Amino acid sequence: MSQFLKRMLGSYVLWLALASCILILASAEQQGYRNATTISAYGLDLECGTPGAPEPPLCFDSCQNYTHLDDPSRSTENTERAQKCDRDLQGWFRFMGEGGVRMPETCVPVYRCQTDAPIWLNGTHPTLGEGTVTRTACASWSGNCCYWNTKIQVKACPGGYHVYWLEGSPACNLRYCTDPSTVENRCEKACRPEEECIFFNDTWSCSCKQDLNTSDIHSLQPQLECGATEIKVSLDRCRLEGLGFGDEVRAYLQDQKCNSIMQREEKNLISVTSPTQANACGNILERNETHAIYKNTLSLVNEFIIRDTKLNINFQCTYPLDMRISLQTALQPIVSSVNISVAGEGEFTVRMALFQDQNYTLPYEGAAAVLSTESMLYVGAILERGDDSRFNLLLRNCYATPTKDRTDPVKYFIIRNSCPNQHDSTIYMEENGVSSEGRFSVQMFMFAGNYDLVFLHCEIHLCDSLNEQCQPFCSRSQLRSEAVAINPDLVIDLGPITRKGALSLGVMNGTPTTAGFLVGFSVLLLPVLLAALF
Repeated sequence: MSQFLKRMLGSYVLWLALASCILILASAEQQGYRNATTISAYGLDLECGTPGAPEPPLCFDSCQNYTHLDDPSRSTENTERAQKCDRDLQGWFRFMGEGGVRMPETCVPVYRCQTDAPIWLNGTHPTLGEGTVTRTACASWSGNCCYWNTKIQVKACPGGYHVYWLEGSPACNLRYCTDPSTVENRCEKACRPEEECIFFNDTWSCSCKQDLNTSDIHSLQPQLECGATEIKVSLDRCRLEGLGFGDEVRAYLQDQKCNSIMQREEKNLISVTSPTQANACGNILERNETHAIYKNTLSLVNEFIIRDTKLNINFQCTYPLDMRISLQTALQPIVSSVNISVAGEGEFTVRMALFQDQNYTLPYEGAAAVLSTESMLYVGAILERGDDSRFNLLLRNCYATPTKDRTDPVKYFIIRNSCPNQHDSTIYMEENGVSSEGRFSVQMFMFAGNYDLVFLHCEIHLCDSLNEQCQPFCSRSQLRSEAVAINPDLVIDLGPITRKGALSLGVMNGTPTTAGFLVGFSVLLLPVLLAALF
């Protein structure tokens, strides 16, 4: 024990926050009456998104994202001698089970909780309205109730329980203890304040309180989850009953085909989901230079006949623009995809698109991308479906042809064997083989002859970062004669791309009138000489 007595730990607050999940209770209209009640704005107080926290749009609430600690031996009544410790603990935790659900708030004698120096909470637990607070955790030893101490975070949750942000103990044997007087009731899970533990159908369970009655519309506390592919709005059935809604409530979005009929569910919630897509379920998409915003309205009525109370809840999810979100919010992006099957790892989908800006947030839209020969073309590819924590996206070979035929013998390589064409100074490899995205840029060019169009083709490879060297090593000494073997099943095709001011967009397979590869306009990127050299 002498080693840990010399050591002191500080702990840092982990603030996990939620990027722009906004809920607004809009209005409650009494059907059949002329005067509608207007409800003032209500903001859901959730935390998220500070530097170091998970990236938006994933919503994080420590009251719903924690690890259970269900171990009766943590009880301060446990006097069995053992030397357990919590050296490896780090994160948000909730105590559960027969040992108690909260830390003791008074000094704990040594050799309790199956450890040498038991850790207790030197202070009171916060109430629901206080949010996340900082408290001191003390370890008892050598006649001193707080011989060792550290800072922890504690938060009171709507279900009547508390969660704790805990750091590992500096050494064994120190351990966080629980107060046995806080053992939960006969229900397996702690009931929320709106519920009570009752015996029903030969089992104990949490049910809505029968006498719950409220006229405060803001007590609904709707929950909003802004996911990458799905937006979900949830309401508490108990609070709805307290507002006068019946046992069966119908909820729907602006497109009433997206609806839910509330029954008696395990968590007493009613939820409606919508795809994260423009116009899906009536979603309204707004977009500025930095963010995409999806707006919709959740409506609730009693049963199927709209005669009683109708409640409208406006909500919106805001997503910072990146390559993925930009493609998702564009109406008609110039994009192509390929599906890849990896043995033992499942199906993967890779998408590739053309962008107008170096941030890869403004995709070209329509039937063709039209550029001047002075313009830069930005090409981005992304691993959209599959395990992007293990597999990196590698652009092996990217080349241009004057026709949509990927096997056209007339090719100009932009990327060969994962490396950019060293003879073309306008090519910039932004990212390749280091993540789930690949990006590069090149100045616009056209082929010589009667060709007004350019098509891009990229062979991609899913690189197993656990077993392969994914980031390519590119040297200017690489020989242009290196062999290129292209697997057509792994090629993504993009186009057409045309030069601004071209006479026709329909000439795709005309016969060139000159022998060179590239057109000889005075400002063009790629003269015939480069095509011959590479």
